[in-house]
Amino acid sequence: MNYEQNTKKQGKVWLVGAGPSDQELLTVKGKRLLSEADVIVYDRLAGQGVLTYGAEHAEYIDVGKHSGNHRVRQSEINQILVREAMEGKKVVRLKGGDPFVFGRGAEEAEELKKAGIPFEIVPGVTSAVSVPAYQGIPVTHRDAASSLHIITAHKKEGHEPDEIPFRELAGVKGTLVFLMGVSTLPFLCANLIREGMDPQTPAAILERGTTARQRKITGTLETLEALAKETKIQTPAIIVVGEVCACRSLEWYDKRPLAGMKIMVTRPKEQSSRLAGMLREEGAEVLEAPAIRIVPEVENERVSQVLFHIQKYQWIVFTSPTGVEVFWSALRQHRVDVRSLSHLRIAVIGSGTARALEAHGMYAELMPEVYDGEHLGAALGEVLSDEHILIPRAKIGNPELIREIKKRSEAVIEDLPIYDTHYEAYGFINYQEEFEQGKTDYVMFTSASTVRGFAQAAKGLDFSKVQALCIGKQTKAAADHYGMQTFMAEQPTLEAMVALVKERKRTW
Repeated sequence: MNYEQNTKKQGKVWLVGAGPSDQELLTVKGKRLLSEADVIVYDRLAGQGVLTYGAEHAEYIDVGKHSGNHRVRQSEINQILVREAMEGKKVVRLKGGDPFVFGRGAEEAEELKKAGIPFEIVPGVTSAVSVPAYQGIPVTHRDAASSLHIITAHKKEGHEPDEIPFRELAGVKGTLVFLMGVSTLPFLCANLIREGMDPQTPAAILERGTTARQRKITGTLETLEALAKETKIQTPAIIVVGEVCACRSLEWYDKRPLAGMKIMVTRPKEQSSRLAGMLREEGAEVLEAPAIRIVPEVENERVSQVLFHIQKYQWIVFTSPTGVEVFWSALRQHRVDVRSLSHLRIAVIGSGTARALEAHGMYAELMPEVYDGEHLGAALGEVLSDEHILIPRAKIGNPELIREIKKRSEAVIEDLPIYDTHYEAYGFINYQEEFEQGKTDYVMFTSASTVRGFAQAAKGLDFSKVQALCIGKQTKAAADHYGMQTFMAEQPTLEAMVALVKERKRTW
């Protein structure tokens, strides 16, 4: 194809390997490039979790290549990459696994070179190695396999693959890994046996590797086809043939407490990593799908005046870690010396808020045992008389806190909005598919606003199919409003949320 020279500043394309479905196997470079990209061109094998690393301004283009159903032809994908780069954009072509391991990355790179578009290749973790590893199968082993052979078994236009050197493969003593071979499994097994491979050679088929739904079916070259039919194996799956398939002592993935569970986390992007990390440490697959975005609102005259007159307040109350962080950001933006806060007594809701405060070298003296606005308001009301109290918090705050304070004291309250919450939605997440088809087991909500943001993003979803894990009673009430199946943590902490997941797992 001929391309006319574009007079605009030319962009660039990065062919990035997304790795398998586990988003933590994305490379550091790949994650950085996603956060900087103007355009992200992706297909089915690039996991949803990886896509959430994209920048807020990024445009997502779904080229949706499914097994046997290519929504967009390869030639059209090539044109999309060239077109977007010629517009001067940073383009990430996100490909499952590694771009150059049967990912057609070479074709795309050749087309970019032909068009004069600069490009880089960012290797990824191939499923040929990672999927067996997650099932306890080492693709090489000193005593069993000293070589590794990766073969594509993909059908071409409905015909069986005709370029596989079965005679040579049947004679090797190493490991064979067939990618995209579910539909051609009978053909593969029959030809290897015909060319002399021992029918009793250990073999395995690995479905949905590196995910909560991964399955391993093991047998022999002779029995694998029947086992695959019996267990209704589906794509994506890979086939492994060789003595390494007999290694049964190396299984690790499914032995962790939350193995087999997939959980959606809806906290804001800047807050989700801690909770997601706690869940992954216990073995869960986590889909980070922030339902809200925190928007600081501190560059205004009201905030400026409150900070300028900070000496008139005797108490300051923080209701969330976000409130703490945004308040400190306001101090920096308005150039207020932190020493001006030294006279303030401090009250907080929850241990998470207390920890956020401690990170700035300050400590709360009042934190009720029950972590909500009602109990903090009641506790404050017992120690206040007519003091001035500053409450920097979200624009739409819980009214119970102020109601309880006013009920019990004559305190003068400055309810100061310093941030707002905007709803987030990711077009590449199919909420109906995740919950109505049972792909995701639970969704976690850490505030009522995350519930409302999720409901906004998942319009059309049958919410009765959603199992919601809620951090507290107000969050639970919001989820109940939509008809979700709700479960509440014993304490409104992230640790208690993880404990709740473990409790639910025991009911399976």
